[in-house]
Amino acid sequence: MMARKKMGLGERHKKILKFLEKFQTKNGYPPSIREIGENTNISSTSVVNYYLNQLEEMNYIDRESNVSRGIKLLKTLEGNLVDAAQNITEMFNIPVVGRIVAGEPVPVPSSDFNYYDQETGINIARSLLPPREKMDDLFALEVQGDSMIDAMVNDGDIVIMRSINQAENGEMVAVWLTDRDETTLKYFFNENGKVRLQPANPTMKPIIIDNPAQVQVQGKVVLVIRRIEGV
Repeated sequence: MMARKKMGLGERHKKILKFLEKFQTKNGYPPSIREIGENTNISSTSVVNYYLNQLEEMNYIDRESNVSRGIKLLKTLEGNLVDAAQNITEMFNIPVVGRIVAGEPVPVPSSDFNYYDQETGINIARSLLPPREKMDDLFALEVQGDSMIDAMVNDGDIVIMRSINQAENGEMVAVWLTDRDETTLKYFFNENGKVRLQPANPTMKPIIIDNPAQVQVQGKVVLVIRRIEGV
């Protein structure tokens, strides 16, 4: 019986391994199949899977089928073993429930926080979140506007929010202004019986609310996911 020819690394194997290591180092979690394809010039996800399966056979990676982005890099292109602690595969899907204005508040429909369908979500590595954060308390919003640009929150970014109804001074929160039926994302300050909603943009003025009862805090920002230009 003819012995099976020993598999070696081809150019596509090498490109995928290089990208896996670079992406893991930069982001702290593995890339998706689509991201691997886009960054290694492989147009078909099935072809990406084909090469990933071969890399798994060669013990360069390990894959967990029931985990989103479940690729563990076991050794680098140079053959160096990867510390298991560097592989972050505990991923959670956080629902994207709507848009939040980060500018001057504008009237929005009452369904603003339910703009997206129930299946819309974003995958987040557990390691990116505060250690004791309860996943059930989290939701995500797409940012619209540029009032928080000095806080590195830009138009099109995704903010991961913890559901709360009270805020401490200086926290970045999503609020609903009940008297105006408006939503906005701002820094929160309770001062002298009034609420100041402070933008992080020197060209914009703070919003002063005389009656704090008209400000309903919806959530606190715990993480910002940057929008990638051109995507």
